[in-house]
Amino acid sequence: MFHRTTRQKTALLELLRSTKAHPTASWLHAALRPDFPGLSLGTVYRNLSVLEAEGEIRTIRAGDSIERFDADTSVHYHVRCTRCGRVDDVFLPPPAGLEESAERLTGFSISSHSIAFQGVCAACARTHLEQSVLLKNDK
Repeated sequence: MFHRTTRQKTALLELLRSTKAHPTASWLHAALRPDFPGLSLGTVYRNLSVLEAEGEIRTIRAGDSIERFDADTSVHYHVRCTRCGRVDDVFLPPPAGLEESAERLTGFSISSHSIAFQGVCAACARTHLEQSVLLKNDK
């Protein structure tokens, strides 16, 4: 199916390529609104869907209900902070034989996979530690 290239779609892709923050559709919408005042959130979602279908971006579902988007389509994984929701890249080689093992176990013909790690980022861990120290000192 042919999808035309619009100024909004081009700006959306450029914005995604300019950040490593793995933004949400709402964040992208807010960032683009100054240049495109009539831009709707629905248009952002439609363009994200088209960009994903074209292989230009990836949708990240990293353990929470909020989808995030990544213009880096190279093979890599993601880690999400369970406190603040931050998502970072994890560049690890794919485990040898993982997809083949999944095919043998399921009978599926595997075309891709994703792995999302979850934990607490350094900033949240530091904040938690600082709050714990403050609480101990208040006693």
